[in-house]
Amino acid sequence: MTARPDTHPFTADQSAALLRRASSQWDADIVPQLIEYVKLPAKSPAFEADWRRAGQIERAIEQARRFVAAQPVANMTLEVITLEGRTPVLFFDIPGTGAKASGKSVLLYGHLDKQPEMAGWREDGGPWTPILEDGKLYGRGGADDGYAVFATMAAVLALDAEGIARPRCIGLIETCEESGSYDLPPYLDLLAPRMGDVGLVIALDSGAGNYEQLWATTSLRGLVNGVMTVRMLTEGVHSGDAGGVVPSTFRVARQLLDRIDDAATGATRSPVFASAIPDERIVQARQAADILGDVVWQRFPWQSCGGAHEFTLPTSKDPVELILNRTWRASLSVTGADGLPSCRDAGNVLRPFTALKLSLRIPPTVDGSVAAAEVKRLVEHETPYHAQVSFVADSAATGWNAPAFAPWLTVALDCASMHYFGRPAAYLGEGGTIPFMGMLGAKFPAAQMLVTGVLGPKANAHGPNEFLHIDYAKKVTAATAMVIAAL
Repeated sequence: MTARPDTHPFTADQSAALLRRASSQWDADIVPQLIEYVKLPAKSPAFEADWRRAGQIERAIEQARRFVAAQPVANMTLEVITLEGRTPVLFFDIPGTGAKASGKSVLLYGHLDKQPEMAGWREDGGPWTPILEDGKLYGRGGADDGYAVFATMAAVLALDAEGIARPRCIGLIETCEESGSYDLPPYLDLLAPRMGDVGLVIALDSGAGNYEQLWATTSLRGLVNGVMTVRMLTEGVHSGDAGGVVPSTFRVARQLLDRIDDAATGATRSPVFASAIPDERIVQARQAADILGDVVWQRFPWQSCGGAHEFTLPTSKDPVELILNRTWRASLSVTGADGLPSCRDAGNVLRPFTALKLSLRIPPTVDGSVAAAEVKRLVEHETPYHAQVSFVADSAATGWNAPAFAPWLTVALDCASMHYFGRPAAYLGEGGTIPFMGMLGAKFPAAQMLVTGVLGPKANAHGPNEFLHIDYAKKVTAATAMVIAAL
């Protein structure tokens, strides 16, 4: 049962003051900072191979460093650390205050690298063109996850300004998250001894079911990314001459994809891609479904003649099943292709090869490397027509299932949500993948883990017209302050 929010020591005046201070800093300082941040094409190394020469990641981390350095925090240490051959991190250490000065510490996580541009942005905007409109800041990276370093500092400052005791706060801001955080483990090994006894990890890099309450992420799916290439010829030939004799590599690719999932339903076929769903997660999915209802599927930008209500979904419109589909069941997407000319440039040629970028989301408890090996086995063995087929995994990330929430954290979340939204906190798994959570969980196994964020309906992280909901972000900042102080 959820703990009563009125058991939390915060008064209504204190919580109101935290929100007032956080909102003031957002309006005066953070929004202008994020407008400048959006302008930086600080693409993650996976999307900008020569990121050092481009210099955008360094510009982003230097902007964040200047902001943190300018804050009136007593006795803070701050440094940009760059290990040889790796993307840099921003690390800051703020001593605790009052009665909590010598207790456990809080690790505040964020990242500054970004996803690539994507097509489809509104005509007056673009990924690097910030637009402030109707309380939303449009542009790449503001909500995912550039705001985190600014918001966490604002939370600490609000607590200190109100004289509320808080634990030691440590910030670790990386620049490789969108590439799978492959540079993070060496930094954790280097810095963990300096972090003390970490009792709470806060990551502001996740989603929200709506903008009407605080949401805590309970699980994250894993991800297998890779390229499947089908080769049949050494060069293209006339389709009229070869058609009916030489199989199309696209047709072979279709057959191979059907080994992974059912084309009609999207359900994956191999038991390797499945895991048992914990009872607690099913209960939480039902609770979230009661809150969200049809918003679970209506939130997406469907294109149809009659609108989204006319759709028959591949499985059902039951929000409980849809929540479990996107959080605890595997799903395959084809996110890119090579070997296919544009329609305008395509001739009557039977092409020599087709390469498809596969993105397979897997349940939180399925091992990523095992899943990648299974994809490779499925598509490479006994290929149709003896086609030459290869699957090369770019990454294989295992998901994350949150440890049980301690009673004090449940109380703090409900208290914060009630104060700022008038509703208790809600809990929901996310379909995306955040590899660093597994890394942080392994490094700090005794710590509580709070993953939350501002990516609510229509926020469209990774896609066109990504936006940050500013009013919601202000409340998440104040809620973060309350949770920090509750440790």
